[in-house]
Parts: sequence; structure tokens; C-alpha cells
Amino acid sequence: MSASRHLLASLAALMVLSQPADAAEKQRLEFWTNSLKPKFTQYFETLEKLYEQQHPNIDVVWVDIPWDAFETRLMAAIGAGKPPALANLEVPWVYDAVQRGLLRPLDEAIGTEKDYYLDGAIQDVTFDGKLWAIPFYNNADIIAYNTALFKQAGLDPTKPPQTLQDQLDYAKQIRQKTGTPGLAPPLGKMASIFLQEGLPVLQNGKAAFNTPRHAALLKRFADAYQAGALLKDKLFAEDNFQQNIDAYNSGRLAMMATAPTALSRTRDNASHIYQQTAVAQVPLGPTGIAPGGWLFTYAVPKGVDDKTFGEAIKLARFLTRDDNQLAFSKLAGTFPTSKGAVNDPFFKVKPAQSGAFEQAVQTAAGHAERIRTLYVAGLPDANAMLRKLQLATEQAVTGRKRPEIALAEAAAFWDHKLATQKGPQTGRR
Repeated sequence: MSASRHLLASLAALMVLSQPADAAEKQRLEFWTNSLKPKFTQYFETLEKLYEQQHPNIDVVWVDIPWDAFETRLMAAIGAGKPPALANLEVPWVYDAVQRGLLRPLDEAIGTEKDYYLDGAIQDVTFDGKLWAIPFYNNADIIAYNTALFKQAGLDPTKPPQTLQDQLDYAKQIRQKTGTPGLAPPLGKMASIFLQEGLPVLQNGKAAFNTPRHAALLKRFADAYQAGALLKDKLFAEDNFQQNIDAYNSGRLAMMATAPTALSRTRDNASHIYQQTAVAQVPLGPTGIAPGGWLFTYAVPKGVDDKTFGEAIKLARFLTRDDNQLAFSKLAGTFPTSKGAVNDPFFKVKPAQSGAFEQAVQTAAGHAERIRTLYVAGLPDANAMLRKLQLATEQAVTGRKRPEIALAEAAAFWDHKLATQKGPQTGRR
């Protein structure tokens, strides 16, 4: 080789050695979220860039998937051996995925760092003594109520309801005095209401809601329904969140037990109602659990290799860091699950120009340590079984069947399903 050709070869080699690693040489970390575009696009893109600046060897890829397609696409990716490094899952999905062997446990990777998060959030994603996900964001309900309707009904606006029975009694008095329904409980989620009131739904592999205590609770709702005290719009649907907001904002509902974010819509779309809205804590009931909790997490799917697993944990910890959780909560109106973020002055100090929305956020945050995700896990045919309980609830509350009979029929249906389709059978709170 001539001297000139040797020099050129040496220079080329030096150029290759001195060049930074390109994108193809970086480790790709793909994390999936659930219906968070377009509202949070800037938030996540900013975090992507920040993490890559701090970790030059990592290429972070954020993928947001619509709610109705998320589970199907995740199962397909796991089945194809190409799962994302992190998946944004709600607690029931975490549980179901664990039962199917589709997630990697996180205990050894997290260790004592789990103390960074609220105890209730950690408990929500701990099954069979193992930690399966890292808590991200949660929610909790408050009661927003129309003080003008309270006054018209002869109720003191400074004395909000303290118990579920108070809510029903107030609702009946409001209906009697003003002609306006007072309350719109989520009766399509009766299993969660039973759990909230300390009543079991599933025990020893059988339905546990066919009891006098469960029937008595349905009778209390039936009394309010017959008095016209309950808003009928989607009353027995699985989700009546939007209907409640619309009714409250138009003055057709006196009390709204809901997440604080609902009041941002009242503020923006119904200023006259917003000005006469007061906020109170939702009664905790006998369980001491704050209603409305629904935790979202980051889990590591099966098929993520060991090298990627370690980097995925680092990314999840970054995404759920105090400052990043706090920033998300401020945008979303949700609640962080890290102890540091929950104790930030944003949730403690009343702003100078605070309205019902800000009061709602601080009121709900006061229950952060008591938030749990209430649901029934391990049902072999969950959709059909929960629909049967919804039907029984509707029949009992509307007076079409006695509560005892409606619950007995639903319990028989559940027991048949539980006996013929073996699977994990456990109540979960």
C-alpha cells in the first residue's frame, strides 16, 4: 500500500472512531400510553428530549394508542415477541396480564425505591406478594354542589352531606322542594359501590352479594329513585360521567360526585353555575377508602429482554419522578402517586384566585393516602357477569323486581360462570 493510501485508510478509521453513535447504534426504548394525545403531546415530547439528553445512548420512542385499540395491540405485540419496553396500564389490566403471564415482576429492580410511591398505589399493583407495575397517576372524587339549589331546598350550603345516606336524603329534599334531581350515582358500577360500602362481591370462588345487607343498600337507592331524586340520564350505564357534567352545568342536577377535572368544564362552559358551586369531600364510608380512585401505571411486558428491562425501569422511574408527575397532574387534573409530588404546595396552599376547581383539586388531594382502585378481579367472563349485576341493579332500583330476587338471580348467574369457567377467583380491593 502506498503511503498516501495508508494515510487515507488511517484517517478513515480515526473518523469512524471519533464519530458519535448514530440512532441505529442507540438502544431503542419504546413506551406506550393510553389515549393521551393530543392534549399531552408537548408534555411527552419534552420528556423524550430531556431523557435522551441525559442518556445519549438511548433513543426514546413515545407511542400513544387509542383506548379501544390499546389492549389488542399490546397483546399482538407481546405475541409477536416485539413488546414495548413500557406499557401504560390501568390496574385491572395489570391484574389480568399477570394472571396470563404477560408481565415481568419488578421487585428486584425497584427494591426499596417503591417507598417513593404512596402505599395505596403500591398495594394496588401488588399481587401474590409481587410488585408488577410502577404507579403513574390516580384520581379521587369530590362533591360539587349547587349552593343556590341547596338554599331553595332549605339546606345549609355550609353543611354538605357527610355520609351516603346524607347524600340520598339531601337529594330527596332537593327534588321535593325544587323539582331538580339531587344526585346521579354511578349505579352501573354497583360492584365498586358494594366494595366502597364494605360489602363483599366475591368470596371463596362464589358470588357474595346475595345478602340482606346488599339488598338493603339497593333499597336505599330505590327509595331515592322512586322519589325522583336521582338523575335518570345513563343512571345504569357503565359510565355516566359526561351526562352528569352536562346535567350539572345546565342546572338539572344539584350534586355531582366526580373527579375535580369535571369542574374545569363547568368553569369553562357554565360560568353562572360555576360561581354558585361549592366543593366538599366525598364521604369515605365504612372502608375509609376515597371513592373515585383509578390508578394508571407503567408495566414491563413479557418478552422484554434483560438489557432492555433495566433501561425500561430507569425510564419508568424518570417518567414518574416527582417533578414529572406534578407537571402531568397540573395538566390533567389528576393526582400523582409519588409522595413528594402529593406533598407539593400546589396541593396544599390555596391560590389567591382559587375557584371551585382549585378547591376540588386540594380537597381530593387531602385523601391521597386513602385512594385505592376498587374493582372485582379474576372473573372468568367479566363483561357478561358485570352486565348481569348491572341489570339486577336496574331491576331493583326501578322497582321491576325486589332487590332480594334480582340479586339472587345475578348471584346464580355468577356462580354458574365461576363453576364452569375455571380461573383465578378472588375479590380485589
